[in-house]
Amino acid sequence: MQHQKTMIGNCRPITNDQLPTTMIKIWTDGSCLGNPGPGGWGFIATDGTNTAERSGCEPNTTNNRMELTAVLRALSAARRHAEVEIHSDSQYVKNGMQTWIPNWKRNNWRTADKKPVKNQDLWQKLDEVAAGYKKIHWVWVRGHNGDEMNERVDALARGAAETLKHS
Repeated sequence: MQHQKTMIGNCRPITNDQLPTTMIKIWTDGSCLGNPGPGGWGFIATDGTNTAERSGCEPNTTNNRMELTAVLRALSAARRHAEVEIHSDSQYVKNGMQTWIPNWKRNNWRTADKKPVKNQDLWQKLDEVAAGYKKIHWVWVRGHNGDEMNERVDALARGAAETLKHS
């Protein structure tokens, strides 16, 4: 079994077997005011004890790019955990990571109808970052349906996008 090496604070290499065993739960969302237009992304991560919220924005983007960016930023921030659970209201992200990427890679980043994969740059980065995890659980959450964490992360992403609208 090959182990993914990760560097920690004192630059001592460790393997996934030495990472914290606590699974971290992450909620992600992307938002776009117009599509394309100013966009925002956000994530909330918790290990059950500690919670972190992050968000950011881009001036001219799409909703799908912001959904992908939210997950990419979240996984990059949680890299010290071997196992994560991603909650997303984006079927695009969930299906892409669970179903489509292996086919895209086999087809040289082309879709089934031979067209280039949209947002290939972000999909490739996300695939690379995700490969460093022992296990990622993908959970689809229905958007705007009362899930407290999904509503909160939606507000983070939308709020980040709105900062660009008013600048």
